[in-house]
Order: sequence, then structure tokens, then C-alpha cells
Amino acid sequence: MQYRFKHKKQNTSGQALLIVLLSLAVVLIVVLFIVSRSITDISITTKEEDSLRAFSAAEAGIERALIIGSDTGNLTIGDATFSADISDFAQGSESVAYPFNLKSGEYATFWFVGHNNDGSLGCGEESCFSARLMKVCWGEPGTSNSSAQTPAVEVSVVYANTAGDYSTLRIGRMAIDPFVGRNNNFINPAGNCTIGDQTYAFSKVVNFPNDLSISNYATNNVLQYSTIRMLYNTTNSHRIGIDVSATNDTLPSQGVRVESLGTYANANRRIEVFQLHPQIPSVFNSLVFGANGITK
Repeated sequence: MQYRFKHKKQNTSGQALLIVLLSLAVVLIVVLFIVSRSITDISITTKEEDSLRAFSAAEAGIERALIIGSDTGNLTIGDATFSADISDFAQGSESVAYPFNLKSGEYATFWFVGHNNDGSLGCGEESCFSARLMKVCWGEPGTSNSSAQTPAVEVSVVYANTAGDYSTLRIGRMAIDPFVGRNNNFINPAGNCTIGDQTYAFSKVVNFPNDLSISNYATNNVLQYSTIRMLYNTTNSHRIGIDVSATNDTLPSQGVRVESLGTYANANRRIEVFQLHPQIPSVFNSLVFGANGITK
């Protein structure tokens, strides 16, 4: 008996074509991913560069406004543009939210007397504050009143015994501490308070004649300024501000506020800067003033 075997030749050409197509698809996907990633990276880099140039233009606007002392209008620097607006900070306001947070030992100055264009102090070019009350507000919202880091404040008010006569300067002081556990004999504060859109954990109304023995506060150019110094909060900085809305009087300018907008391509960057009136050096808070000089 004879057996006949047939060898069936397999057709592998279709399989090879499928493998080639799959390989090409994988390569194409990888190439498209790399191209897409490169385009994204280039786009991000371009946006970052545009943003940096817009920010630099905004900084130039700040510097320009501070130099000329007025609005800049729309100006061009290279291919970027900027526009800066300058305005008096808190002039004619009933409250001031100090623009910087403070740690222990740092202090804020709030002016009651006006600053004239020639650099002198007085009530000729802008009105001075001459009321009896000032509410001091401080502390981040939710701050504990029973911690070693609970911020206390020292309030100092410099005034002239004779209006406009700086040889008669006097200083009144009081200290306020929310944490009674320190046993430092400081005054206890009241509850929280709000200035604008900022909330403060603690507050205390300072009565100039009753608390600081300033009897002639109502005379123009008697009250000069107040320094409020933070105490104990060595770890975290806290916000601070004052409110005089209960007095029906307003505060003079505390300095200038500059807002600058820089633009480059599709990027816009806005910067806000405060240039406050110069502070009296802190060493003067530890000196005794006399008509013939300064005595330590």
C-alpha cells in the first residue's frame, strides 16, 4: 500500500505585512508623542519667556512711577509695554491694613500728621488726624490666645505737648497681650475685628486721653504717629492694622501705592508695591527726647 503525503505550503506574506504595519504604527505613535511633547515644551517655554518679559516690564513700570512720582501712561520697553498707576496709600481713609506681616520685635508706623511735598510734617497740604480713639487690630484669623507664640503688641504714640513744636515731643505707651498666662501685667484685648477684607484675631481700642494721658489730642499737629511693635511671635508673622472709623475723622497718607501692568505677546503680569513714609529708627523708641538734644 502506498501513501501519498501532501506538504501544504503556508502563506506567510500576509502575516509579515501585518507585523510591518503594526511596527510602523508603533513607530508612528512614538514619533507623534515625541513631536507633541516637543511642541508642548516649546509652548511652555515660550509662555514662560513671555511671562518673564511681561514681569520685567511691570517692574520697569514700578521704577518709572516711583522716579517721576506720577502715573506713567502706556509706555514701551523693547517689544513689551507697561502702564503704572501711583496713588496715596490710605489718604482720607478710616482704616489702614498694614501691607506687611510682622514678627516679634518688628513694628509698623501709622502717621497721624500729614507729609508735605517739601518733606516737612504738617497739616497744610493734607488733613491731620486729631481724634481720641484708635482701634488696634492684629493677629492672623484663628490665632490661639493661650500659646507662647500668641502675639502681643506694644503701642506707642508720639505727640507734641505744643502743636508743631518738636522740642515738646512726648511719648505714651501701653502693652496689650491676649495670653494672660504670661503674667506680664499687660492689658487684655477685646475680640476680633475686620479691616476691609482682612480679619484679625485680636483688637483693642486705645483711648488717647484715658490710656495715654494725651489731653490735647484734638489740636491739629499734636498727634504725630504711632508705632505698634509685635511681641512674642518669634515663629510666625502676623498682620496688623488700625481703625479710626468710630471717631468720624480720617487718616493722612501713609505713603504711596504703585500698581503696574506689564504686557508681552499674550502674557500679562501685574505688580503691586507700597512705598511707605520713612519709619523712625527703632533706637529712638529707647531714648528720651530733650530740647537740648537726645539723652540715652
